[in-house]
Amino acid sequence: MANYFEEKIDPEFKSTLTNPQTSYLAAWTDDNVANKVSRDITFPPFPPTPPDPEVAFADRSIPGPPGAPDVTVRIYEPIVKKGILPGVLFLHYGGYSIGAPDHENAKCIRYVKEIGCVVVSVDYRLAPENPAPAAYEDCYAALVWFAANAKELGVDPSRIGVTGFSAGGGLTISVCLLARDRKGPSLIFQMPLAPTIDDRLKTKSTIEFTDKRALNYESCKNIWNQYLGVGHEFRDDISPYAAPARATDLSGLPPCYTYVGGLDPHRDETIDYITRLAQAGVPTGFTLYAGGIHGFELENPNAQISKHAEATATWALKRGLYR
Repeated sequence: MANYFEEKIDPEFKSTLTNPQTSYLAAWTDDNVANKVSRDITFPPFPPTPPDPEVAFADRSIPGPPGAPDVTVRIYEPIVKKGILPGVLFLHYGGYSIGAPDHENAKCIRYVKEIGCVVVSVDYRLAPENPAPAAYEDCYAALVWFAANAKELGVDPSRIGVTGFSAGGGLTISVCLLARDRKGPSLIFQMPLAPTIDDRLKTKSTIEFTDKRALNYESCKNIWNQYLGVGHEFRDDISPYAAPARATDLSGLPPCYTYVGGLDPHRDETIDYITRLAQAGVPTGFTLYAGGIHGFELENPNAQISKHAEATATWALKRGLYR
């Protein structure tokens, strides 16, 4: 008898059932987590990004958090700039423990071209060698640097937004909370896509989705164990900057757009975040993609829901930056 996953998955992702993209998930299987292997895995394998005649990018070392190492950022900008542009702080995916700006070169280049912006992508420190607060403090340090150096970068400091997918989405919310609470740089928009934000692992979608052919309960638990340490879900002292679903006050955060798949373990924590944002008076937009697994747009970029998700997110980010 077919399980829930098999019955509900979007038809364009049926190949996931017989030929799953296991490389990304392999980073967080019990064996690989125990042995600290597969740290260089990406999902899916990607070809080198070819040069683009309209976009230049280069790496730069900037000051890190107090007492911590410098942070490397990758700056993407139009080769021909037409006036002062908005800025996007971009935070890559990878379960807080894998990934790098390299993995999302193509998306950052597309944002520069389609939105008309300067993108700063952060190569933040990774768990388990560097557990929380390393990642979110690196990302916040990058925001502070971005705002302070906006004029040099040709960016309007009053029009800086932040975005990321999965763990990058969680860090997006972390940065928004830190900027509010520390009275730091003003952010005009946030776009945390399918964010990894609730380490307590108690939502219906987290518990329900156990099929190992997509992101599932086991992999979610291992992701959080690496970032926060074993037993985090039973502690009441976990910082809301590390696990933003624990934040009780969402007032004063920037306007938001996000989406999530209906078969994503992060579904319910995303819906909860959007609901509480709206209740706190924050303008919000949201799309739930029926039949979508976590990272569906990476698994099959040509699927209809993938094209819609990418186009809508790009539109939302542009609208948020230019409002």
